[in-house]
Amino acid sequence: MFHDRDTAVFVVDPHRSKAVVEGFLGEWRPDYWISDRLGSQTGWARKEQQFCLSHLSRDVQWAIDQGDAALGPGLKGLLKRACAIGRRRDGLADSTLKAYDADLNRRLDRLLSLTPTHKAGRKLQKTFKEIRPHLFVFVTNRGLTATNNGSERALRPGAIYRKITNGFRSEWAARLYADVRSVIETGRRRCIRAIDAIRLTLQGAPLLRTA
Repeated sequence: MFHDRDTAVFVVDPHRSKAVVEGFLGEWRPDYWISDRLGSQTGWARKEQQFCLSHLSRDVQWAIDQGDAALGPGLKGLLKRACAIGRRRDGLADSTLKAYDADLNRRLDRLLSLTPTHKAGRKLQKTFKEIRPHLFVFVTNRGLTATNNGSERALRPGAIYRKITNGFRSEWAARLYADVRSVIETGRRRCIRAIDAIRLTLQGAPLLRTA
């Protein structure tokens, strides 16, 4: 599922490889990209990529559950702090956000200087050292979010549909469903009722924002 603030496009494919993303984007590349850490989702931004902190929080919790008590708890608190700053961002000045960004990176430096003894902690440390440029991009970039929860929410109706029906029986049906979901979700983001969005699309008319 690919989306920005006003538009959403659902793509059906048996795989989640880079070829799917490349096939959708073509030669165009966005300046910024928000995603999980899946390999096929990396390397598409012309400027910067923001990794989803919700996914990372789950990775941290897994390490804690496995027995890491050195690094995991601190990282969990740091990610929560970063998300809290993101929620308050609209009421904060740019200079304040820059100060918060510097503070978050200082705290991350201290955490990554620790020496985890548990295997899960060492793996977590290696991961965060590799991805640290993609952790706090959203703090000073007001156009980005800390998570890709917007994608998760948009995908939920499709996931529920698949669970209830046990999947599609034909490829054309899956593609049709993706097209319909694209129209409905785009209409929702542009304040257009689902039935009106479908009607306009069948008429070949654009989905113009109504409010």
